[in-house]
Amino acid sequence: MAANVDRVWQAMVTLVMDSRGDWRKRVSEATGLPFTQMRALKRLSSGPLTLSELASALDADAPAATVAVNGLEERGLVERKTRRDDRRVKTVSLTAEGKRVLRQAKTLVDRAPATFRSLSDSDVAVLRQILARVGAK
Repeated sequence: MAANVDRVWQAMVTLVMDSRGDWRKRVSEATGLPFTQMRALKRLSSGPLTLSELASALDADAPAATVAVNGLEERGLVERKTRRDDRRVKTVSLTAEGKRVLRQAKTLVDRAPATFRSLSDSDVAVLRQILARVGAK
């Protein structure tokens, strides 16, 4: 049973990973930003983060997060501020322009791949029920 579950999981991961490239490319073309920088903007959408917190949210190391923030800051999409309680710590937050770019990216619909579109209505209903049981939204 466990081996079967692992195979199904790997098939799902492969399907998602293999079908995301087109959407990521559309987002990058529409915004003019590398997708890594878009991920950083999205992580900042709920409020300012320290560089360390942003790196963790991106599952990246601090230098990679710094590179992303540098690029976003050069475009005027984020700003860094020194924290009053600890001047060694910098927080990063979205600017008005950063929020606008994020809203623009959210208008790009991430459509299901053709393989999903070929499923019957009943297959989609069963898949939805299964995903609801395992906690997917």
